[in-house]
Formats: sequence, C-alpha cells, structure tokens
Amino acid sequence: MATLSSNALTLADWAKRQDPDGKVPQIVELLSQTNEILQDMVWLEGNLPTGHRTTVRTGLPTPAWRLLNQGVPPSKSTTAQIDEACGKLEAWSEVDVELAKLNGNEAAFRFSEAQAFIEAMNQEMASTLFYGNSGVDPEEFTGLAPRYSSLSAGNGQNIVAGGGSGSDNSSIWLIVWGNNTVHGIFPKGSKAGLEHNDFGAETVETTAGIAGSRMRAYRDQWKWDCGVALRDWRYAVRIANIDISADNADLIDLMIKAMHRIPAIAMGKAAFYMNRTMHQRLDLLRRNDIISGGGLTWETVDGKRQSSFRGIPVRTVDALTETEATVA
Repeated sequence: MATLSSNALTLADWAKRQDPDGKVPQIVELLSQTNEILQDMVWLEGNLPTGHRTTVRTGLPTPAWRLLNQGVPPSKSTTAQIDEACGKLEAWSEVDVELAKLNGNEAAFRFSEAQAFIEAMNQEMASTLFYGNSGVDPEEFTGLAPRYSSLSAGNGQNIVAGGGSGSDNSSIWLIVWGNNTVHGIFPKGSKAGLEHNDFGAETVETTAGIAGSRMRAYRDQWKWDCGVALRDWRYAVRIANIDISADNADLIDLMIKAMHRIPAIAMGKAAFYMNRTMHQRLDLLRRNDIISGGGLTWETVDGKRQSSFRGIPVRTVDALTETEATVA
C-alpha cells in the first residue's frame, strides 16, 4: 500500500478544469515550450548498465623514412576510454478515483493531467541536455554547456565567442548527430524514450486528515533513463557570449565560423539550435542576407516552412536561456 502524495490534485483543481457544461476543457498550455532538439537526437543503447563507454584514439603511430640497410623503430597508437553516465528522470501522478469520476469525465480528466507531465518531462530533459552538471547535481547527467565552458580547454577551439560579457548571454549550438559523433544514450537493457506506466486504481494511505486513512487513487509513473554521449567533441560547436541586451552580434558571421569548426558536416545529421530571441534576430538578418545572395533560405520540409542556413536546419529550443555567464 502506498502513501498519497501531498501534491495530489484537489477538488479545487478539478473545478478549474470544467467547462460550464461540465466537460473537461481543452487546456491552453501557456507553460509549453518548443524544444525541437528532442526530435533530432539520435539515440543508441548504451553498452553499460549505467550508460555508455566510448573508446577514442588519442595518439597515432610514428612512421619514419627508411634508408637501405637500416630499419625503423616500432611504434603504436594510443587510446583512452570515456564513460558517459545516464540519469533517471521520473515523475508520479496520484488522483483520487472519486475525484476523477466526477461528471463521468474520468478518461479526459486523466489525459489532461498526463499532457502536463509529458511536457514537464520534455522541458526538464531539454534543459539538462544543455545545462545538466553531475558535478553539482550528481543525480543528473552532464549536458553540453559544462563540457564547452572554457576557451582555453582542449575543446576550446569549438567555442566561438560572440563578444558579449556579463551574465545576460545566450548560446547558439551546431550539433552533428550520429553514431560516432554525438548521440543520446539509454542504459543497456532498458527502454528508449519516455516510458509511462499506468498502475490503475490502488489503495493508498493519505497524509492529510486522519493519519492512516485509506482511499483509492489512480497512480501513473513517467520515467526516462537517458544521457548524452559526446563521442567526438569536434562535432559540436558552441557559439557563446551572445549578448541579449546589446543586440549587436553578427549571427551570420558567427554561424559561418561554427560550420568551419566541424571536420565533416556529412558525418551525421547537423542542425543549429537557438532560442526564440536568437531565431528572431536571425530571421531579421535573413531579409538582407537573401537579397544580397547569402546562404540563409527557407525550405519546405514535411509540409512546413523550415529555416535553414547553408543547407543546415535551424531549430528553436526554448530551453536555451538568456542568463548564461560569460565563457572565458
């Protein structure tokens, strides 16, 4: 027997979800976000129960020019192994059975609550994909921003500085998704993607009212075991330090520089990722760029107009904040 959470829906919550005719309304999702990166990510099953181990080449053999009657010394390549960890994202919903059955809208009521949980899980995943830091919050997986956070680091050449300062910056990312570049991971033997378990009606112990009281409640679980494997750091570029307040960064110039940091765009599925403010700036620059024969165009993909830069799709990701500290 479970204990009912103090965050369970109340009768007041139920009343706010009723139309005048007693039906469950179509809720206007004012808190929803657009995080198109979740549609692009390539996912692979990890080779570890907790994540994925990648072997990378760290050194090449040393060839030598040989003279007749002389040999050359033997040499070898060197490798290193990197373990990428997954995190366990989880949420539970508990609804009083009698509350859900009011007015006979049981299924619609539970579905409206499920939509909110799915949105919350997607937002948390998208945010952690960029800003997660297992060094600070060990329950998370480490995202991309902590890995591209110093211009003097070994991968600093894949950070393009946008000229901003202070703590009101944003970033644009160019990522090439692929099996040997950058991809999402889920633990060995587990399921990929967001998993929903409907446990139906269960007897639970309530924490409100008389201690030890019982009731029947619908219980749902959402879980997502996931992480990101940066198998080859050369295939992700962070355009950092784009000042939100100054609005003077040449995004076209910065995106061209980012493209030239990638060894081979054709190694996987490439896309630029930016928040809504950056996408608006890029759209405004687009007018003059198209007139002057630049590389920014609009393509029709799956019946939708899609922004692209030199053939690379440009995606909107609301999870990218406008309060980033300067990358130095």
